[in-house]
Amino acid sequence: MQIHPMWEAYPELQSELIQTIELIDSRIHLRNKSIEHALVDMMNTGGKLVRPAYTLLFSTFGEDHDPNRARAFAAAIEVLHMATLIHDDVIDDSPKRRGQQTIQSKYGKDIAVYAGDYLFTVSFKLITDYSNSMKQMQINTKGMEKILMGEIDQMHLRYNQTITIRNYLTQISGKTAQLFALSCYSGALESGQTERFARNCYYIGSHIGMAFQIKDDILDYTQTTDGFGKPVLEDVRQGIYSAPLIYAMRKNKADFKDLLEKKDQLTKEETQKIQQLVIHSGGLDEAKRLAEKYTDKALKRIDQLPDSSEKEMIRNLTLSLLDRTI
Repeated sequence: MQIHPMWEAYPELQSELIQTIELIDSRIHLRNKSIEHALVDMMNTGGKLVRPAYTLLFSTFGEDHDPNRARAFAAAIEVLHMATLIHDDVIDDSPKRRGQQTIQSKYGKDIAVYAGDYLFTVSFKLITDYSNSMKQMQINTKGMEKILMGEIDQMHLRYNQTITIRNYLTQISGKTAQLFALSCYSGALESGQTERFARNCYYIGSHIGMAFQIKDDILDYTQTTDGFGKPVLEDVRQGIYSAPLIYAMRKNKADFKDLLEKKDQLTKEETQKIQQLVIHSGGLDEAKRLAEKYTDKALKRIDQLPDSSEKEMIRNLTLSLLDRTI
């Protein structure tokens, strides 16, 4: 089974991730084989598996580490991530994901919604089958609630030209950062570590997730569709205003007002004009500084972890993830 080449530098973790994907494969069973194949294809088309990797790495810090249980929780995290991506694509009407046709584009929105809902059940079943207590179920249920609240916040703020950085940070803390936080926290707790230790891991994941999303939003203004694997500047057309644009509008909202009022009727040329305004106003530079702030927060907490080869992998993985150019 092929997974992203980035894991070749970590052969043991690569092996664990392959087994995690095989576990997910074994849990996806649908009478509609076309949808089953679509879900399996989605899982095997270029995802980096970063979130389950963090779960596996953080699960090594306690004395009660169980590789089978750790893989199950890592699988649950990845399945949950897949479900949110499918629903994102439905809401955004996205034709592509990771360079491939999305499920909603190929089969329609109704089937995509049901496929995403099905994956939620797979995720929770993995947790219940392998958990020693109700704690993990409670953690993941609460985490799912926060993720959905982030999505609702984003929907509520669509096309809102008065959006603030605080609004944006609240939104992405649920929409993106929560799943990273859940990855690290559930891995640490699974290993038998204390609540205090696991809580530190939660904040590591949250800071990583915040920086990751801000970086993703920066790349939306600097990449091509082919390089990024999904349509660029589509968020602007969908009324989702991220850090680079919010910072740019702070300096001169009038430059953007007429353009943004066109909403989803923006032409390609008009979105490119927004892109250039954001770049020239320094919006990207300010967003980069914000991403660096959260990266530094994550690294400081990572430095507090017990010394181990896994700690070094966590640090290296975080640096490579947040320094990425695509």
